[in-house]
Amino acid sequence: MKNKKILINSKDSNYNIYVGSNLIAQINKILKKDKINAKNFLIIYDSKVPFKIINILRKKIKENIIFHKFYSSEKNKNQKSVNKILNIMLKNNFNRNDCLIAVGGGIIGDVSAFAASIFKRGLKFINIPTTLLAQVDSSIGGKTGINSDYGKNLIGSFYQPDLVIADIKFLKYLPKRELICGYAEIFKHSIISDKKFFYFLLNNFEKIINLKKPYIDQAIYKSCFIKKKIVEKDVKEKNLRKTLNLGHTFAHSYEATYKYSKGLNHGEAVLLGINSASEFSFKKNLLNYKEYKLIINHISKINNSLKINNYFNKKDTNKLLGYIKNDKKNISKKINLILINKIGQVSYNNFFELKEISKFIRNQFL
Repeated sequence: MKNKKILINSKDSNYNIYVGSNLIAQINKILKKDKINAKNFLIIYDSKVPFKIINILRKKIKENIIFHKFYSSEKNKNQKSVNKILNIMLKNNFNRNDCLIAVGGGIIGDVSAFAASIFKRGLKFINIPTTLLAQVDSSIGGKTGINSDYGKNLIGSFYQPDLVIADIKFLKYLPKRELICGYAEIFKHSIISDKKFFYFLLNNFEKIINLKKPYIDQAIYKSCFIKKKIVEKDVKEKNLRKTLNLGHTFAHSYEATYKYSKGLNHGEAVLLGINSASEFSFKKNLLNYKEYKLIINHISKINNSLKINNYFNKKDTNKLLGYIKNDKKNISKKINLILINKIGQVSYNNFFELKEISKFIRNQFL
């Protein structure tokens, strides 16, 4: 597949997403084409990103560059990290025409974008996602966020990037577990919006995870395109965009209860969350048995150890419920869940009493 460009055209802003191979080597051309003119660049990069990639940026971008290495973890996704970034820009007299570039996974993108959004009320921001998860999900749509003691991503803003560069070449540096983490969001997008794409994933999972062309390119492009269509219609997550949180109410509680441990990464939590949302949808007679089994069987194929009992037990129920209560989508004492009507169609604004959610969680441990 040739390199492709996706235009996000929303009420708030317009920007391009470039999807393809070896794009980083063309960054000068892309910056000029997209009219990103800045005298100063701050590049926040993940400590796991290979040095040769950072070196390419150093050589290709001719303007003044400052580099800041970030040790990416959910525990570092906090206000302290944001303040470090802000202080670097303040100390070096950055202005709103200068540019912050994030090079790394979703955590880097979220933290950097949040810092960009509040620095002098916003400066230019470019996202160069280096993980599959970031390329298909967090780099698109302008949601920024940091964690707090009360839960994941509860502090943040909506701030659209000026440019996203998803270079598939980065993915060869990732372990299989990280690729599966990103695949979880691709799988989620198919359930939300495209049954044909769902079956493409079922039939080509191994090829995608092994980065075989053109399957990996098609999976990334299609996933980005699905998110684009949703984000364009609902930038601020008032209605339709809530569907992108399928499985995430459960997933965020799983992550937080597991103390953001490396033993359960975000994608694995999302798969557990989709499993829970599928089961809840089935029990509410929204999702038929055949499609319910298709979803949970594929999750089992992705990772057959992803079972709720392998991570939690009944004693964790109150902790899980505490984080579910604090979920961003809740606007009352009731819990708002995204549920599956059928593969390719989900519903939002489904409200349930906490007592009912508690019973469901306890029954998962039976």
